[in-house]
Amino acid sequence: MPPPLQPIPGSYGWPVVGPLRDRLDYFWFQGPDEFFMKRMKKYQPTVFRTNIPPCFPFFDGVNPNVVAVLDCKAFAHMFDVEVADKKDILVGDFVPSAAFTGNVRTCAYLDTFEPNHAQVKRFAMDILKRSSKVWVSELLVSLDEMWSTVESNVSAKGSTNFLLPLQRCLFKFLTKSIVGADVSKSPDIAKSGPIILDAWLALQLLPTVSINVVQPLEEIFLHSFRYPSFLIRRGYNKLADFIGSKGTRKQTNLTRVHIFHEEVVHHLLFILGFNAFGGFSVFLPGLLGRLISDQTLQEQLRVEARKNGNVDLSFDSVKQMPLVQSFVYETLRFKPPVPTQFARARKDFRLSSYDASYDIKKGEVLCGYQPLVMRDPKVFDDPDSFKPDRFVGDKGAELLKYLYWSNGPQVGSTPNEMNKQCPGRDYVTLTASLIVAYLVRRYDSITGDGLTIRTVQKAMTK
Repeated sequence: MPPPLQPIPGSYGWPVVGPLRDRLDYFWFQGPDEFFMKRMKKYQPTVFRTNIPPCFPFFDGVNPNVVAVLDCKAFAHMFDVEVADKKDILVGDFVPSAAFTGNVRTCAYLDTFEPNHAQVKRFAMDILKRSSKVWVSELLVSLDEMWSTVESNVSAKGSTNFLLPLQRCLFKFLTKSIVGADVSKSPDIAKSGPIILDAWLALQLLPTVSINVVQPLEEIFLHSFRYPSFLIRRGYNKLADFIGSKGTRKQTNLTRVHIFHEEVVHHLLFILGFNAFGGFSVFLPGLLGRLISDQTLQEQLRVEARKNGNVDLSFDSVKQMPLVQSFVYETLRFKPPVPTQFARARKDFRLSSYDASYDIKKGEVLCGYQPLVMRDPKVFDDPDSFKPDRFVGDKGAELLKYLYWSNGPQVGSTPNEMNKQCPGRDYVTLTASLIVAYLVRRYDSITGDGLTIRTVQKAMTK
């Protein structure tokens, strides 16, 4: 029997005043976690009305009104293409200027019903298929270089921050794998590329994220207006020219995917910079930070990684390491790289939660905050605890149906041209698992916390 129909609780408040109050709570007085948790406790259900930044004063045409959905059952509606419109809704009703991507609308902003979505998604999947031939080998080469640098820095300075070496490692291996260009032959690109991509990403997304600088400066200068694309145009064009002249992936069968030649570089650069480099740069520091700060976890993973799998690391070998994979999944559950998902109602429909149903009107925006959705107590036991072995065994495999982090569940659906699931979903989890296995095979001990590594003790044999 379906749950009873109820009106959606919550309020958007007075025009201008309500959204501005919610914006200050979201960024300043509470932060996203507390923002959603307080409202969930106030309204009791996990579905309610609220406002999401950006808003007043300089965001004309951006509607901050959303229906928050914070449980797994309600959240699943956001990935049903029959009711969820994904056109220009990646970061809510706010859309960064297409000038950031060469005036090309990239796949992330296309809805599945738009004529060119299937072509662009097919292009992305083709690129990943071609990349698979060198993905692991290029990753391992870049990891060797990165950790040799880390070891030298620890030896010379006593400790080191691993973020910059990690980003250079990611940029080199992803550019070789996805673009087909070797940045080691272009030292200027190798050095400046990660910095350009960080700035490019930040300028697009700053109105929607907090970077924890001194308030009220953050509200005044980062969340009150759009940043113009000309601030990064020179750097963007520099990378686009590099991809256009050195990249080989641009020569994929464009006739089959029906993409114009003049657009392919911009799609490639978005896949490289936004989807791959950006996603890994958000996800991996948290994953590695948790690993290096927990010696007990390191030892458990070390035993499995050295006992299971082949001598040489590969995607097949890490599939034989269930604890390593579970650790990656649990990190994605706890801290997904894209914490907030959005969808616009394609039509009037009835949204079901556990205890009630709600009528959603065509055009209303749904907002799912994944760090809370992924702590749904009706799905995950002891949801606020980090359990590295949560996804091990048959019970763990069943939970993967509810692990949403890539615009869809980890299992039960496959990225394809007709949905919005990330085409690199499995590449992300297997690559992260491979990095973890690499580290615990390379080192008998790593100590540190956060982004800082203090000691490394290499294994006698990898």
